[in-house]
Amino acid sequence: MVKFISKDDILPIRNEILREGKLTLEQCRFQGDDNPESFHLGYFDGEQLVSVASFHPQSYGEFVGRGYQLRGMATLKAYQSKGLGTQLVNFAIVYLRGQKVNYVWCNARKVAASFYGNLGFEIVSSEFDIPGIGPHYAMYLKVQ
Repeated sequence: MVKFISKDDILPIRNEILREGKLTLEQCRFQGDDNPESFHLGYFDGEQLVSVASFHPQSYGEFVGRGYQLRGMATLKAYQSKGLGTQLVNFAIVYLRGQKVNYVWCNARKVAASFYGNLGFEIVSSEFDIPGIGPHYAMYLKVQ
């Protein structure tokens, strides 16, 4: 089940999956997590939080209208490839449509580009490297 969660709830999974457990929880906070217009989603298996994603109000490039950046999507290894990330993104898209947001974008790891592509995101940049994390593409999805 997908639920809105707090900015603190996302940190353990972000650290474990995106930073290989190498950082403190405080180091896993992103700029924008505290923005009152940001929101964080979690997928729960019973009472256990197993997948997370954050959405921050942030425009991208020349795209017109209200934009949100998807950041920090991560799913515990035992739950990967089960469609949980898809459910989080789809939930967010419905919510963002209701908020009159025009598009969502993300810096997708190269290995995750096909996942986002299957959700309708398009690559809108050349490949670039985020130091210590690896190759990425900027990807865009029109919401309305």
